[in-house]
Amino acid sequence: MPAPESIVSVFQHHWNNQMTTQFIQTTYKNKIARVAAFIYGIVCYVTFFVTFLYAIGFVGNFVVPKSIDSAPIIPLGQALLVNVGLLGLFALQHSAMARQEFKTWWTTIVPKPVERSTYVLFSSLCLLTLFYFWQPLGIVIWHVENPIFRNLLYALFGFGWLLVLVSTFLINHFDLFGLRQVYLYLRGKDYTHLNFVTPGPYKYVRHPLYVGWLFAFWSIPTMTVAHLVFAVMTTAYILVAIQLEERDLVKVHGKAYVEYRDRVPMLIPFSRRKA
Repeated sequence: MPAPESIVSVFQHHWNNQMTTQFIQTTYKNKIARVAAFIYGIVCYVTFFVTFLYAIGFVGNFVVPKSIDSAPIIPLGQALLVNVGLLGLFALQHSAMARQEFKTWWTTIVPKPVERSTYVLFSSLCLLTLFYFWQPLGIVIWHVENPIFRNLLYALFGFGWLLVLVSTFLINHFDLFGLRQVYLYLRGKDYTHLNFVTPGPYKYVRHPLYVGWLFAFWSIPTMTVAHLVFAVMTTAYILVAIQLEERDLVKVHGKAYVEYRDRVPMLIPFSRRKA
């Protein structure tokens, strides 16, 4: 009959082996989860970038198979309803998922490291849905024929898209689109919030990214009813979104953002009026 000490030793050895196996399995599963999250983040980012490039062609009527001013297919009234619904869907998704209250609930379902990537993915899918189902309306409101003014408008159009992209890099492009979050998770590091900074154009307007969108949507030599509906609704959305976004920024950054808001105009550089 084995001595009690031998039985205890065998039990401890078995227990240690079991714990070691469980630790290895857990570590392996965690590593797989981190790699999967990183790949998912890259897929979401690539989807965004393709959508961004398509959006340039869609709004500017370049290259893409179906643009904002393609040939009308269905009656005007029906087309208007479809387009307003598509724009409303995007506005609802884009604003609702960006709110802190939604994020708190959403991260009980979606892991925190991929929350931002998932937001980017959903926004991209909403935009792609809009591009696919958009109904052109025809009817030209204005058409600029002078080549100098046409080129000027196209230059402002390009400036708008460039300003959008540059603005994201100035405040950390990769954090904004979720790549920084999944990269830190891949390396086993905790996510840290970015410091509040106001580089470049952020010294002159609080929302240069939105200024870029406005240039991109309105600087067009041929304005149709479809484009006007798109520009008016997106402008209205931007003005509402700014109020919601700034409410969240005050919660996150407190006095620093309040002072910044009081000092720097919202959209129009060098204006003294507080927005």
